[in-house]
Amino acid sequence: MHVVVCIKQVPNTTQVRINPETNTLIRDGVESIINPFDMYAIEEGIRLREKFGGKVTVISMGPPQADQALKEAISMGCDEAILITDRAFAGSDTWATSYVLSQAIKKIKDFNVILCGKQASDGDTAQVGPGISTHLDIPQVTYVKKIEEISEKSARVERMMEEGFEIIEIPLPCLFTVVKEINEPRLPSLKGKMKAKKAEIPKWSAEDLNCDFDKIGLDGSPTRVVKIFTPTPRKGGEILKGDTKEIVDRLASELKNEC
Repeated sequence: MHVVVCIKQVPNTTQVRINPETNTLIRDGVESIINPFDMYAIEEGIRLREKFGGKVTVISMGPPQADQALKEAISMGCDEAILITDRAFAGSDTWATSYVLSQAIKKIKDFNVILCGKQASDGDTAQVGPGISTHLDIPQVTYVKKIEEISEKSARVERMMEEGFEIIEIPLPCLFTVVKEINEPRLPSLKGKMKAKKAEIPKWSAEDLNCDFDKIGLDGSPTRVVKIFTPTPRKGGEILKGDTKEIVDRLASELKNEC
């Protein structure tokens, strides 16, 4: 079984900065980590390989520094890693990003399952995973909390819902986005750290992936962030005191004045 795990390197939540000209995240020189939800996708990919054999390939689209995230994934137990990096990708929205990742997976060719975290901590859109499956024209299940069974042709999974869960059977190849309830990510082993230290991460550019340049970067992104601002702080509330009738009368009066 060949599992492809898509991960993203995100800024540490305490150091998020925005480029005022492009309204995009500034990533260069910022301490970064693997997107927390992607850690569960990495762990699940490794568990599938341990159970069924095969290999786990982890890929990431980002600046050159994202190779550190890929090396961390190798230290956890992934077999191979590929960095998708090119200045032409800068400013890509979720649709353009999913297009680039799908082109990389097409280049990989032989895969059975694609795993993604349910969403990225810096964007919170949960759109890239479904976008990849759309570009590849393969079935998907989002918010997967358990992979019950998997064979050469199909898989049965539990999908988390607001109340309870539903069981879905899906043909392979397919894509799953996973939630944190699916497992507990392992710590890197000493052997894994040594392997990661020696690992040479291949870098694929837009030309390597035969990308349509009209579909990548800012120009290829159908969505735009036109303005970013900090909301005005809310004024502190007031605790009404007195007997019930006085409180009700005053509250009614205040609400009437607001209308």
